Amino acid sequence: MSLLSSARLYIVGLALASQALLWGCGSSTNVQPQIPIVAFSEVLYLTNQENSALRFDNGAVYHKGGVNGLIVVRQNASTYLAFERTCTYNPTDTCARVKISPFVQLFDPCCKSQFNFQGQPQGGPASLALRRYSTSLSGNILTITN
Repeated sequence: MSLLSSARLYIVGLALASQALLWGCGSSTNVQPQIPIVAFSEVLYLTNQENSALRFDNGAVYHKGGVNGLIVVRQNASTYLAFERTCTYNPTDTCARVKISPFVQLFDPCCKSQFNFQGQPQGGPASLALRRYSTSLSGNILTITN
């Protein structure tokens, strides 16, 4: 393939990619702005009364940290998951904040998206999982970091 042919293919590829981006910008259903990345380290004491829901599998609590707060879910006695409360469907919307429906699901009352206790979308318009943060358990102390 000649250098001229390669250059033409490159230009055609750029034009097609640009066109696809322009088409995508017109549709709000495909737009999912990124949730900002913030550095944090939070400590959660499992023996505190406000965390009593974490004494049972699929129990969940709210905690500070992240962009709009965290939801911490107990999978079992040694496994805890921590999720960003910002809904992945339209994270810039001021009401895009995921809530807990105890022992059932996580949901965003604004866009009606539902997520399971592993953070995966189960209904509504959200197609991306909730952002998950790192957790580390030492005795009765759970550390959550980004």
